[in-house]
Amino acid sequence: MKDIESELRQIEQAFLGSSDIRIRRINAGHAMAAIVYIDGLIDRELLEENVIKPLTHAEKLSPTAESIQRSIYYCEELRVKANREEIIELIAEGDIALLVEGSREYFGLSIRKYPRRAVEEPPTSTVFKGPREGFVEDIKTNLAMVRRRVRSPNLVVYMTKSGKLTGTPIAVIYIEGVASPHVVSKVKERIENINMDGIIDSSYVARYLEEKKYSLFTEVGVTEKPDIMTAKILEGRVAVIVDGSPIVLTVPMLLMEEFQDSFDYYNKSWRASLLRFLRLLGAFFTIFLPAVYLAFTAHAYSMLPLRFLMSVMNAVVGITFNAPIEMLVVLVLFEVLNQASLRMPRFLGISLSIVGAIVLGNTAVQAGLISSPAVLVTAVSAIGLFCVPDQVSTFSFLRMLVLIVSAVLGLFGVILAAIMLVAYLSNLNSYGAPYLAPYAPIVLPDMKDSFLKDGVPTMTKRPYSFPNRNRTRQRHPDQNS
Repeated sequence: MKDIESELRQIEQAFLGSSDIRIRRINAGHAMAAIVYIDGLIDRELLEENVIKPLTHAEKLSPTAESIQRSIYYCEELRVKANREEIIELIAEGDIALLVEGSREYFGLSIRKYPRRAVEEPPTSTVFKGPREGFVEDIKTNLAMVRRRVRSPNLVVYMTKSGKLTGTPIAVIYIEGVASPHVVSKVKERIENINMDGIIDSSYVARYLEEKKYSLFTEVGVTEKPDIMTAKILEGRVAVIVDGSPIVLTVPMLLMEEFQDSFDYYNKSWRASLLRFLRLLGAFFTIFLPAVYLAFTAHAYSMLPLRFLMSVMNAVVGITFNAPIEMLVVLVLFEVLNQASLRMPRFLGISLSIVGAIVLGNTAVQAGLISSPAVLVTAVSAIGLFCVPDQVSTFSFLRMLVLIVSAVLGLFGVILAAIMLVAYLSNLNSYGAPYLAPYAPIVLPDMKDSFLKDGVPTMTKRPYSFPNRNRTRQRHPDQNS
């Protein structure tokens, strides 16, 4: 490095004269030195105390990594780069570049201090019992929460970067000796093959991890809670953490996971089983209840009990629309209200939901546009929709699709749609795991943690529904005695 000023001009030109690039020139041990960093991405107090102050007080500084490491109060390893492009990349990531007169090399130091959100309970995964910590947008904080729970050297963290412009850090996490090597290598390969300008959120990566790109159902598990993610990798799954996102991905995934909750494992088994059946019932009501109601009232009303039929007929007298159009109007109206409430400010969204559900619905019924049974059926279907929050979009689409089939074919169409849905789900496979396992195919050992949940002491084996190693999770209680 013959001329530090020339190097600094080259670095400034590489960042196109950005105003947040900072350059500090100092005299270090009678040698000229310069520090380059991006303002707002580093801890300036540590920079002054641990780097600049020791360098300015050094009596003699040789342009070598060993001499610089001894001169500064810096705990991490000093990174040495041989060319300007590599040190520019470090600066862009938020590190500090140190240039010393007479040295042929560039030195990188990491004293990052990003603005970050505090660890708190995630809004989408509130619990009554159990840990309340949630993942945040900082990958190092998320990795620390996982390490605190899995205190084993077998926990492997494979770091890589993706995004040509963003250079987003991505961590692939698994437990050596438990996770399937084939699944691990497949996840790594798909992440390495991502070739796009920027990765903003883990949802970008999830699209590349899916087995079927246009599948209706989610094939990659998501969670915001470290305890759920830890439980999944202990079973042999592979987790993916993306910097800048609080959503962690896990594969393989089973549909059964959508009906499970962390609260189930902190509660009695009978209570957890009951809650899982209620979630299944809510999902069934979401998809099929509007279609079944339409099939009976428009095509097979003679199959209804007489008193119920009279009540429905009295409610629909004078309604402007016929039954299929009426149900479509009510469902579309609900979707519009739902989207409006999500995009409005929080307090206005709550008010909008109340106004839409009570005032607008009541006014529409009194005006004779829709009937009260249609509003009731749609309300029950809407409540069941959020029993499985990660499949809201899929269930909403299926509800509308089954309703259209029911309007054309009646009750026969509903039965046909149910059969086709089960056949479609049976054909899905996530990294060697049948999507409907442990029911299709039947995996008897995994029935202990399906809709009927057994006690934790009896779950001595890891799941057989997806590839993993070392099936033994714990010894049977009788063996312990």
